[in-house]
Amino acid sequence: MLRLKKYVLLPFDLVLWGCAYFFSFAMIRNTFSLLGYEHVFVTTFLTYLGCGLAAFLLFRIYDQMWQYADFVEFLYVGITSVVGNIFFFVVSFFLHLNIGVRTYMMSAILSTFFLFMCRIVYKINKVVDAKFSKPEPKRTKRLLIVGGGEACAMILSELKRNVSNEFLPVCIVDDDLTKNRRSIQGIRVCGTTEDIPEVCRDYKVDAILFAIANLGKNDKKRILNICAQTGCEVNLIPDLYRVMTGQNVPMSSIRRVEVEDLLGRDPISLNLKDAAQYITGRTVMVTGGGGSIGSELCRQIAKYSPQRLVIVDIYENNAYDIQQELVGLYHDSLALAVEIASIRDFEKMDILFDRYRPDIVFHAAAHKHVPLMETSPEEAVKNNVFGTLNLVKLADSYHVHRFVQISTDKAVNPTNVMGATKRICEMIIQSMDAVSETEFVAVRFGNVLGSNGSVIPLFKKQIKAGGPVTVTHPDIIRYFMTIPEAVSLVLSAGAMARGGEIFVLDMGDPVPIRQLAENLIRLSGLKPGVDIQIEYTGLRPGEKLFEELLMDEEGMRETAHKKIFVGKPIELDVPTFYQELERLRTVAEDNDRRGVTEMVKKIVPTYTPKE
Repeated sequence: MLRLKKYVLLPFDLVLWGCAYFFSFAMIRNTFSLLGYEHVFVTTFLTYLGCGLAAFLLFRIYDQMWQYADFVEFLYVGITSVVGNIFFFVVSFFLHLNIGVRTYMMSAILSTFFLFMCRIVYKINKVVDAKFSKPEPKRTKRLLIVGGGEACAMILSELKRNVSNEFLPVCIVDDDLTKNRRSIQGIRVCGTTEDIPEVCRDYKVDAILFAIANLGKNDKKRILNICAQTGCEVNLIPDLYRVMTGQNVPMSSIRRVEVEDLLGRDPISLNLKDAAQYITGRTVMVTGGGGSIGSELCRQIAKYSPQRLVIVDIYENNAYDIQQELVGLYHDSLALAVEIASIRDFEKMDILFDRYRPDIVFHAAAHKHVPLMETSPEEAVKNNVFGTLNLVKLADSYHVHRFVQISTDKAVNPTNVMGATKRICEMIIQSMDAVSETEFVAVRFGNVLGSNGSVIPLFKKQIKAGGPVTVTHPDIIRYFMTIPEAVSLVLSAGAMARGGEIFVLDMGDPVPIRQLAENLIRLSGLKPGVDIQIEYTGLRPGEKLFEELLMDEEGMRETAHKKIFVGKPIELDVPTFYQELERLRTVAEDNDRRGVTEMVKKIVPTYTPKE
């Protein structure tokens, strides 16, 4: 059937070829009735058709794709027509069919013209059809809308107007019982949010769209958790405010619900006007600028027109990626420098500080993988502790205005080397702030969703591979925040800094990792324990069930931002502290793992490593 499809123009060509001969025969004889010429016309007409058909097939003109034809293809048709007419002339000569030279010439001209016009019309029709004919696509996803209010009505109108979307609304649920069994634009309200699993089953729902505005975080989490249990694709519109105010919201803005939407707290929004003021027109250096936090810092800093942005990273691939991203966005409007260097190399960092003279330093470079650092504590110390000490000394020497250290909740009562080294970094920051003109501060936050080494990418990779999803302990909990939230905290803390503070973010309630894994499996359209198994592997070295954000002795006081708190600096015996640091440096450079652990325990009394 497909092979015959290419001959779609053949019947038209034969009709036009015959018409060309008829008009030529009739015009030359000044009559269209053909009375008295019936016999000679029929004989010559059939001969002409046969010659034309032979020429068409011989020259294989139907192998061409005429919707894409250009000059060469049309020239080929012209040659085919001329050859066909020559065939007819030769056959007529041998059959003694004398119809006159003028008939031969007229039929050749008309037949060629008709064949050209047929293909021109065919090509134009295909182009116009491709450009303007957009058949309504088959809507493949039966849609349940959660929320029967104004947003729902707006969404239904947009779905009807925008026929290119893949959703077919079939039902609505709403917790307002007065709306039950009523209809919105022909779509029935079939129950409350508690009925979502049953409604999805009865209506064969493929996708759910969350369309409730002004909903509390706990109710939103409850409803999204119910939706996730159905195994259906769960979607939401990020900007429901635009829907509610009647603004145009393209269906392309609908996105899948991610685990971030199920954290059980509202997104943290910080006013970054102060951050913009202290960054604009200044030289900013970001160490670890190619990492998850560092690269997001670079993105946000670049928005505020720094005099120069200096990215320092030891891993050239990450540094290259963020460099190309920023160059593509800002071109020559951003003065950007990328340096491949290790913060452990004091001489190289001295050269960079001397070359760029940074006003602000965001220090995000660190070894952060807890289990790996447990087996290589000397490397954690060399990089995290003495890399930070190098930068702190240089910041003081080169009169950096502000130095912001990225810390972690694992620095609180640490049970692992990585957290303990971060605690030592906080002690360095606080001790140096007391004797330096530079304002040294630390910013402490929890686990960052989507960052390198975080649990979410690991879970997604395990689900994609068919499982199992590995969780260390059924009761383990963690505080979570998104990368933009973490960076907003860092920038806001930098703006509020007066020196010596440890800023802490109120990150809401902690999230059970087991629940996080189950929700992620459900959001993938699968069932935990059925389609994807969850395996408990036991706590890893240095890992604890609960993370704490503040040490008991630090206390906590509020700041101008209700979500940001600051811990009171701890009193330190600074000379003794630095003597112990030198002994720690010696055992780390000797790669004495036991000696490193013992010295870290001595410097950080709250460090209680777990066997």
